[in-house]
Amino acid sequence: MLDQTNKDQTNQPPLGETRFAEPGVAVIRGVNWAGFLALYWKEVRRFFKVQLQTVWAPSITTLLFLVIFTVAMGRGDRSVLGVPFADFIAPGLICMGMLQNAFANSSFSMLVGKIQGTIIDYLTPPLSVGELLAALVAASMTRAALVGFAVWLAMFFWPGVDVSVAHWWAVLWFGIMGSAMLSFLGVLTSIWAEKFDHAAAVTNFVVAPLALLSGTFYAIDRLSPVFQAVSHANPFFYAISGFRYGFLGVADSPIMQGAIILLAINVGLAAICYFLLQSGWKIKS
Repeated sequence: MLDQTNKDQTNQPPLGETRFAEPGVAVIRGVNWAGFLALYWKEVRRFFKVQLQTVWAPSITTLLFLVIFTVAMGRGDRSVLGVPFADFIAPGLICMGMLQNAFANSSFSMLVGKIQGTIIDYLTPPLSVGELLAALVAASMTRAALVGFAVWLAMFFWPGVDVSVAHWWAVLWFGIMGSAMLSFLGVLTSIWAEKFDHAAAVTNFVVAPLALLSGTFYAIDRLSPVFQAVSHANPFFYAISGFRYGFLGVADSPIMQGAIILLAINVGLAAICYFLLQSGWKIKS
């Protein structure tokens, strides 16, 4: 017992002196929650400082779609899937706004660091690849949730639109899975892109077309068989259809199938992002 006590005392640094760990010896064991939360709040504060542009402006833009399709085009008396047209497109518009803003946030994070030369701020902190990826994705999903809530709040007070929730589990699951999918896609874009034009190209030629052709404004059972097959190959379709089911209780696709497909896509995208971040492709010189 005395030998063990003397051994412990000899391992203690002298008073007033800091002893550093040996090279290669981990100091932070397990999950670095402090570092994860620091990066998460840094990303949240970044977009929240300009919330008029990142939260409220997308909400107004999404609300304009509702105005155009229900008022300007005179479709107030039309019904889709047995519900009024305005009630049909409202949940899809909420989900579409969430998806687009989740991508916009995560595709900007590391890209601006690469362009401004501050990417080292993401690579040098004592964060594992998983913690770095989780913080970036969580911050993007937070922006998506804020945009979705803002759009829902505006539609709640909009006359002639019912946005009451029928199945909360579907709203949460498909909202989380859809936002995570676009967050991972945004991280992939920020890794690959070398300038803002590259990210804009993905937005204009991939994200926007998939969002607009996802069944937000129509039910796919009215399409030809060819376009129905194309819609079923669009992952945005399952996110929006499942999210709509949470509000209306009806859907134009198998709900459980969509839930499993989105989960599988997110697992695959997470694995690709993890591998690329770990390899340092287009990030580390």
